[in-house]
Amino acid sequence: MGLFDALAISGSALTAERLRMDVIADNLANAETTRSETGGPYQRRLVVFASRSFPALLDGGRATPGMNPAGRRQVAGLGGVRVAAIVNDPAPPRLVYNPGHPDAGPDGYVRMPNINPVSEMVDLLAASRAYEANLAALETTKQLALRTLDLLRG
Repeated sequence: MGLFDALAISGSALTAERLRMDVIADNLANAETTRSETGGPYQRRLVVFASRSFPALLDGGRATPGMNPAGRRQVAGLGGVRVAAIVNDPAPPRLVYNPGHPDAGPDGYVRMPNINPVSEMVDLLAASRAYEANLAALETTKQLALRTLDLLRG
């Protein structure tokens, strides 16, 4: 694995964690949204990650260099992470008794989003820490490259 591969792996993780933080922010912003574009309450969304190294596992761990259609070097199976999907949480909505609410049903209950702000904040903190860890790995790779260049200069 070369320098650019390490940078690409850290970069893919930074991109994935940034999207995860964006989705969590959307969840927090819509924690009280009782009407979504589908008509019901907002549903909590979750980010599903997938490894980019799956082809390498099938190939016995060997990377296969090649060229992509743009004529750039491409290596399959070196690792990294990608966002496989953003899915709705299947948990049912919370029922809150509030007969005066405009979205209350005939029984007086309002269907509220299935979002717990405390657990969302914990998830946001975990995503933020993962982002910081990947940023530190990126910085370490950069420092390693700079030291290598210094050694080569003599």
